[in-house]
Amino acid sequence: MAPKDDRRTRIADAVIQTLAERGSRGLTHRAIDEHLDLPAGSTSYYARSRADLLACAVPRLAALDARALARHQESGPLDAIRAVLRASRRGDGRARTLARYELVLESVRRPDLQAALAEGTDQLLELLDGALRRGAPDAPADDLRDRARDLLAFLDGLLLADATGPARHRRSEAQLLAAVERHLATS
Repeated sequence: MAPKDDRRTRIADAVIQTLAERGSRGLTHRAIDEHLDLPAGSTSYYARSRADLLACAVPRLAALDARALARHQESGPLDAIRAVLRASRRGDGRARTLARYELVLESVRRPDLQAALAEGTDQLLELLDGALRRGAPDAPADDLRDRARDLLAFLDGLLLADATGPARHRRSEAQLLAAVERHLATS
């Protein structure tokens, strides 16, 4: 039998993948048991309720995102944004993006989930804020923090459209980066 922490991590990963593949309505203990090839009821030992399943995914999602972006902590604005775009659109990153949007919608009615998601958002804000500071070291810190928030909202909109829109409307990475450059030039 796997250690409890390993099993919890596997469950959190399965929750993220299930949210990405099936959406929030497809998230059940049975779906997680099937995904992990466990006997029926196994997941409920670690996460008693559906709310517990959702809650276990949030810190794991933040940890995976932080790992994906860690090497870009010293990047300039465009390199950091390029890293965010790449980490959000490809492979496991796309699954994390879809799961995050499912969790964000769930959090509208669940303040505890919203607070947990805010921690991951704060990590991303720190990355963008630091990148903007390196790009404009003499700018007032409050202005840069506001710009980082605006930039994150803009990126969220781009990524949401990319993740949920029809394939024919999806933009290439170069097109998304060009949109970000235009946004940065006007803000």
